[in-house]
Amino acid sequence: MLEIVEVIERSTQGKTRPFICRGDDDAVYFVKGCDAGKRSLICEWICGCLARHWQLPIPDFEIAYVPPQLMSGPKTLELSDLGSGPVFASKRRRGTELSWHSAQTVPPKMKQDVLLFDWWIKNGDRTLTAHGGNPNLFWAPDAQELVVIDHNVAIDATVTSDNFFIDHVFCDQASAVVDDLVTRAEYTRRMNAAMARWDAIIESIPDEWRYLDTEQLDPVAFDWSAAYALLTAFESNDFWAIR
Repeated sequence: MLEIVEVIERSTQGKTRPFICRGDDDAVYFVKGCDAGKRSLICEWICGCLARHWQLPIPDFEIAYVPPQLMSGPKTLELSDLGSGPVFASKRRRGTELSWHSAQTVPPKMKQDVLLFDWWIKNGDRTLTAHGGNPNLFWAPDAQELVVIDHNVAIDATVTSDNFFIDHVFCDQASAVVDDLVTRAEYTRRMNAAMARWDAIIESIPDEWRYLDTEQLDPVAFDWSAAYALLTAFESNDFWAIR
Protein backbone atom coordinates (compact mmCIF):
# COMPACT_ATOMS: atom_id res chain seq x y z
CA MET A 1 0.00 0.00 0.00
CA LEU A 2 1.18 3.51 -0.83
CA GLU A 3 2.23 5.41 2.30
CA ILE A 4 1.92 9.17 2.65
CA VAL A 5 5.23 10.56 3.92
CA GLU A 6 4.60 14.32 3.71
CA VAL A 7 1.62 16.65 3.82
CA ILE A 8 2.67 19.61 1.67
CA GLU A 9 -0.40 21.85 1.88
CA ARG A 10 -4.16 21.84 1.63
CA SER A 11 -5.87 22.74 -1.60
CA THR A 12 -8.03 25.86 -1.65
CA GLN A 13 -10.12 24.45 -4.49
CA GLY A 14 -12.99 22.01 -4.40
CA LYS A 15 -15.66 21.45 -1.77
CA THR A 16 -13.60 18.82 0.02
CA ARG A 17 -10.34 20.81 -0.23
CA PRO A 18 -8.11 17.75 -0.62
CA PHE A 19 -4.64 17.63 0.88
CA ILE A 20 -1.62 17.79 -1.38
CA CYS A 21 0.76 15.08 -0.19
CA ARG A 22 3.87 13.20 -1.17
CA GLY A 23 3.87 9.42 -1.23
CA ASP A 24 6.71 7.05 -0.50
CA ASP A 25 7.03 6.68 -4.28
CA ASP A 26 8.02 10.40 -4.37
CA ALA A 27 4.92 11.27 -6.44
CA VAL A 28 2.49 14.01 -5.40
CA TYR A 29 -1.15 13.16 -4.71
CA PHE A 30 -4.41 14.88 -3.95
CA VAL A 31 -5.58 13.09 -0.82
CA LYS A 32 -9.04 12.90 0.74
CA GLY A 33 -9.40 11.67 4.30
CA CYS A 34 -11.85 11.77 7.17
CA ASP A 35 -13.10 15.30 6.50
CA ALA A 36 -14.36 14.23 3.08
CA GLY A 37 -16.71 11.74 4.73
CA LYS A 38 -16.57 7.98 4.54
CA ARG A 39 -19.48 7.70 2.15
CA SER A 40 -17.62 10.04 -0.20
CA LEU A 41 -14.49 7.89 0.01
CA ILE A 42 -16.51 4.80 -0.83
CA CYS A 43 -18.05 6.55 -3.84
CA GLU A 44 -14.66 7.78 -5.02
CA TRP A 45 -13.26 4.26 -4.88
CA ILE A 46 -16.19 2.45 -6.50
CA CYS A 47 -16.62 4.98 -9.30
CA GLY A 48 -12.88 5.37 -9.80
CA CYS A 49 -12.54 1.61 -10.29
CA LEU A 50 -15.44 1.59 -12.77
CA ALA A 51 -13.95 4.59 -14.62
CA ARG A 52 -10.58 2.89 -14.79
CA HIS A 53 -12.17 -0.21 -16.30
CA TRP A 54 -13.87 2.06 -18.84
CA GLN A 55 -10.46 3.56 -19.61
CA LEU A 56 -11.66 7.08 -18.92
CA PRO A 57 -8.77 9.57 -18.61
CA ILE A 58 -8.67 9.64 -14.81
CA PRO A 59 -5.46 10.18 -12.83
CA ASP A 60 -3.87 7.11 -11.26
CA PHE A 61 -5.40 6.56 -7.83
CA GLU A 62 -5.18 4.15 -4.95
CA ILE A 63 -5.96 3.64 -1.31
CA ALA A 64 -3.03 5.08 0.62
CA TYR A 65 -2.06 4.98 4.29
CA VAL A 66 -1.39 8.02 6.48
CA PRO A 67 0.76 7.03 9.49
CA PRO A 68 -0.27 8.47 12.88
CA GLN A 69 3.06 10.29 13.30
CA LEU A 70 2.13 12.69 10.49
CA MET A 71 -0.66 14.06 12.69
CA SER A 72 1.91 15.96 14.78
CA GLY A 73 2.61 18.44 11.97
CA PRO A 74 1.78 22.17 11.96
CA LYS A 75 -1.76 23.13 13.04
CA THR A 76 -2.04 25.35 9.99
CA LEU A 77 -2.29 22.21 7.85
CA GLU A 78 -5.56 21.18 9.54
CA LEU A 79 -4.30 17.62 9.77
CA SER A 80 -7.20 16.49 11.92
CA ASP A 81 -9.34 16.84 8.78
CA LEU A 82 -7.03 14.41 7.01
CA GLY A 83 -6.73 11.84 9.78
CA SER A 84 -4.52 8.80 9.93
CA GLY A 85 -5.29 5.44 8.36
CA PRO A 86 -6.53 4.62 4.85
CA VAL A 87 -7.25 7.56 2.53
CA PHE A 88 -8.12 8.10 -1.12
CA ALA A 89 -5.10 9.33 -3.08
CA SER A 90 -5.25 10.59 -6.67
CA LYS A 91 -1.97 11.35 -8.43
CA ARG A 92 -1.56 15.00 -9.34
CA ARG A 93 -1.77 15.79 -13.03
CA ARG A 94 -1.07 19.13 -14.57
CA GLY A 95 -3.93 21.01 -16.15
CA THR A 96 -6.43 23.81 -15.76
CA GLU A 97 -10.13 23.61 -15.00
CA LEU A 98 -12.07 22.90 -18.18
CA SER A 99 -13.56 26.08 -19.60
CA TRP A 100 -16.58 26.34 -21.84
CA HIS A 101 -14.24 27.19 -24.71
CA SER A 102 -11.98 24.18 -24.06
CA ALA A 103 -15.00 21.92 -23.75
CA GLN A 104 -15.83 22.56 -27.39
CA THR A 105 -12.51 20.98 -28.43
CA VAL A 106 -13.11 17.67 -26.63
CA PRO A 107 -13.68 14.87 -29.19
CA PRO A 108 -17.36 13.81 -29.44
CA LYS A 109 -16.61 10.19 -28.48
CA MET A 110 -14.92 11.30 -25.25
CA LYS A 111 -17.84 13.62 -24.49
CA GLN A 112 -20.22 10.71 -24.97
CA ASP A 113 -18.15 8.42 -22.74
CA VAL A 114 -18.08 10.94 -19.89
CA LEU A 115 -21.76 11.82 -20.25
CA LEU A 116 -22.95 8.22 -20.27
CA PHE A 117 -20.59 7.27 -17.44
CA ASP A 118 -21.89 10.09 -15.24
CA TRP A 119 -25.49 9.17 -16.03
CA TRP A 120 -24.73 5.54 -15.21
CA ILE A 121 -23.18 6.30 -11.81
CA LYS A 122 -25.67 9.13 -11.17
CA ASN A 123 -23.04 11.83 -10.79
CA GLY A 124 -24.81 15.18 -10.95
CA ASP A 125 -21.68 17.17 -10.15
CA ARG A 126 -20.28 17.90 -13.59
CA THR A 127 -22.08 21.02 -14.71
CA LEU A 128 -20.92 23.70 -17.13
CA THR A 129 -22.64 26.08 -19.51
CA ALA A 130 -21.56 29.22 -21.32
CA HIS A 131 -22.50 31.06 -18.11
CA GLY A 132 -20.22 29.00 -15.86
CA GLY A 133 -20.48 25.94 -13.64
CA ASN A 134 -18.46 23.29 -11.87
CA PRO A 135 -17.30 20.63 -14.37
CA ASN A 136 -14.86 18.73 -12.13
CA LEU A 137 -12.81 18.21 -15.26
CA PHE A 138 -9.36 19.48 -16.16
CA TRP A 139 -7.81 20.16 -19.52
CA ALA A 140 -4.16 19.34 -20.12
CA PRO A 141 -3.29 21.76 -22.95
CA ASP A 142 0.09 20.22 -23.80
CA ALA A 143 -1.36 16.75 -24.28
CA GLN A 144 -4.72 18.12 -25.49
CA GLU A 145 -6.31 15.68 -23.08
CA LEU A 146 -9.23 15.67 -20.70
CA VAL A 147 -8.60 14.79 -17.04
CA VAL A 148 -11.64 13.34 -15.21
CA ILE A 149 -11.78 13.79 -11.42
CA ASP A 150 -14.14 13.76 -8.44
CA HIS A 151 -16.87 11.15 -8.01
CA ASN A 152 -17.47 11.80 -4.31
CA VAL A 153 -21.16 12.71 -4.68
CA ALA A 154 -22.02 9.99 -7.20
CA ILE A 155 -24.33 7.01 -6.67
CA ASP A 156 -27.08 9.52 -5.91
CA ALA A 157 -30.61 8.21 -6.41
CA THR A 158 -31.98 11.78 -6.52
CA VAL A 159 -30.26 12.36 -9.88
CA THR A 160 -32.89 12.00 -12.61
CA SER A 161 -32.95 12.64 -16.32
CA ASP A 162 -34.92 15.81 -15.64
CA ASN A 163 -32.13 17.39 -13.60
CA PHE A 164 -29.08 15.62 -15.04
CA PHE A 165 -29.27 16.49 -18.72
CA ILE A 166 -30.06 20.18 -18.27
CA ASP A 167 -26.56 21.44 -17.55
CA HIS A 168 -24.14 18.54 -17.73
CA VAL A 169 -21.07 19.85 -19.53
CA PHE A 170 -21.59 17.37 -22.40
CA CYS A 171 -25.40 17.24 -22.45
CA ASP A 172 -25.38 18.08 -26.17
CA GLN A 173 -24.30 14.48 -26.80
CA ALA A 174 -27.35 12.89 -25.15
CA SER A 175 -29.18 11.98 -28.35
CA ALA A 176 -26.02 10.51 -29.87
CA VAL A 177 -25.71 8.21 -26.87
CA VAL A 178 -29.28 6.95 -26.49
CA ASP A 179 -30.79 7.12 -29.98
CA ASP A 180 -28.27 4.89 -31.76
CA LEU A 181 -28.96 1.23 -30.98
CA VAL A 182 -25.43 0.15 -31.87
CA THR A 183 -23.99 2.73 -29.48
CA ARG A 184 -26.39 1.66 -26.75
CA ALA A 185 -25.42 -1.98 -27.21
CA GLU A 186 -21.72 -1.15 -26.92
CA TYR A 187 -22.23 0.91 -23.76
CA THR A 188 -24.36 -1.88 -22.29
CA ARG A 189 -21.55 -4.33 -22.96
CA ARG A 190 -19.04 -2.04 -21.27
CA MET A 191 -21.24 -1.53 -18.21
CA ASN A 192 -21.83 -5.25 -17.87
CA ALA A 193 -18.09 -5.92 -18.10
CA ALA A 194 -17.34 -3.32 -15.43
CA MET A 195 -20.03 -4.59 -13.06
CA ALA A 196 -18.56 -8.08 -13.34
CA ARG A 197 -15.84 -6.66 -11.05
CA TRP A 198 -18.30 -5.45 -8.42
CA ASP A 199 -17.42 -8.04 -5.79
CA ALA A 200 -13.69 -7.42 -6.15
CA ILE A 201 -14.19 -3.65 -5.93
CA ILE A 202 -16.31 -3.90 -2.80
CA GLU A 203 -13.96 -6.36 -1.10
CA SER A 204 -11.04 -3.96 -1.61
CA ILE A 205 -12.71 -1.17 0.42
CA PRO A 206 -11.05 -0.80 3.85
CA ASP A 207 -13.08 -1.70 6.91
CA GLU A 208 -12.22 1.72 8.35
CA TRP A 209 -14.37 3.35 5.65
CA ARG A 210 -17.33 1.11 6.37
CA TYR A 211 -17.82 2.22 9.97
CA LEU A 212 -18.14 5.53 11.77
CA ASP A 213 -16.38 4.31 14.92
CA THR A 214 -13.06 2.63 15.60
CA GLU A 215 -14.84 -0.31 17.26
CA GLN A 216 -16.63 -0.91 13.94
CA LEU A 217 -20.06 -1.17 15.50
CA ASP A 218 -21.75 1.78 13.76
CA PRO A 219 -21.86 1.26 9.97
CA VAL A 220 -21.66 4.14 7.51
CA ALA A 221 -24.97 5.12 5.93
CA PHE A 222 -24.24 3.48 2.60
CA ASP A 223 -26.78 1.03 1.20
CA TRP A 224 -24.69 -1.50 -0.70
CA SER A 225 -27.70 -3.30 -2.20
CA ALA A 226 -29.25 -0.03 -3.35
CA ALA A 227 -25.93 1.04 -4.90
CA TYR A 228 -25.73 -2.22 -6.83
CA ALA A 229 -29.32 -1.83 -8.01
CA LEU A 230 -28.63 1.73 -9.15
CA LEU A 231 -25.52 0.67 -11.05
CA THR A 232 -27.34 -2.15 -12.84
CA ALA A 233 -30.32 0.01 -13.82
CA PHE A 234 -28.93 0.19 -17.36
CA GLU A 235 -30.56 -3.20 -17.92
CA SER A 236 -33.95 -1.41 -17.89
CA ASN A 237 -35.37 0.56 -20.79
CA ASP A 238 -36.10 3.38 -18.35
CA PHE A 239 -32.36 4.04 -18.10
CA TRP A 240 -32.31 5.00 -21.77
CA ALA A 241 -35.57 6.96 -21.73
CA ILE A 242 -33.98 10.39 -21.49
CA ARG A 243 -36.54 13.18 -21.48
